[in-house]
Amino acid sequence: MPLRITVLGRGAWGGTLLRLWERHGHSLRSWSRRDGGDPGELLLACDLAVVAVSMAGVAPLAARLSGHWPAGLPLLSCSKGIDLEGLCTASQLWRQHLPGVPLLVLSGPNLAQELDQGLPAASVLSSVDTALARRLQEQLNTPNLRLYTNDDPIGTEAAGALKNVMALAAGVSDGLGLGANAKASLLCRGLAEIAVVLRALGGQRSTVYGLAGLGDLLATANSSLSRNYRFGTLLAQGCGEGEALERIGATVEGPRTARAALSLARREGWQLPICRQVVRLLSGRVEARQAVQELMRRDLKAEAIG
Repeated sequence: MPLRITVLGRGAWGGTLLRLWERHGHSLRSWSRRDGGDPGELLLACDLAVVAVSMAGVAPLAARLSGHWPAGLPLLSCSKGIDLEGLCTASQLWRQHLPGVPLLVLSGPNLAQELDQGLPAASVLSSVDTALARRLQEQLNTPNLRLYTNDDPIGTEAAGALKNVMALAAGVSDGLGLGANAKASLLCRGLAEIAVVLRALGGQRSTVYGLAGLGDLLATANSSLSRNYRFGTLLAQGCGEGEALERIGATVEGPRTARAALSLARREGWQLPICRQVVRLLSGRVEARQAVQELMRRDLKAEAIG
């Protein structure tokens, strides 16, 4: 049965989902901040609201819609990152403003350009309301986007957020020409850092190894279609953060997420050495090659994942 879907946020990911589900026979409406007007009006007579704004735009939009959300309307959050001020995920921000909303999260190895080209992909619909997740799994699944479900939205979000930092670091590694051994080691230890944050925020360890964790990491850390990966290669070439962002010309969540994760680590006493070196590189306190050398010189320890 076709759904009436409103997409809030028409960037690369929001626009891709809009076109994908429209081709699949659903009725789509959309809003972007550039449009102006009241996004709340598009939520009336709607079966599902999909929010795909950048992480920085979640809190203002949630505050704007607070008190105006139609009762029972499900919210599917597609924003990836950790809020720099609240140090929380997108769904946690939505819960602060809309405590009773039926909430789901969508995340996985989904490079927007490949999906737009009709190439196959898979993703995770995550919600503590398993019945809702399974219903939307059936309705939103398409021939080239296969949907799975889990009941770990916080872990799914944390994995999707931190993988952007690791994709950025992978871009640095490739930009420096450090080879396959170095990159494989980096991604493996990056997965361990993702696991630290995920479990500390209340996520399930198994999510680290699923589509939202390892799957998303493999896609974004190995493709020039990933903005975070390209951003990392630019840093390796000597660009500063501002210049690299200007050359990408679109939202890059990795820098904000790295800073938020490091703030959480300082508050909670976690060790996140890759995030720490990424933040030092972004702030100009270390050059790319020096950041790698400092990671290699860390105290020897037993291997552990989460």
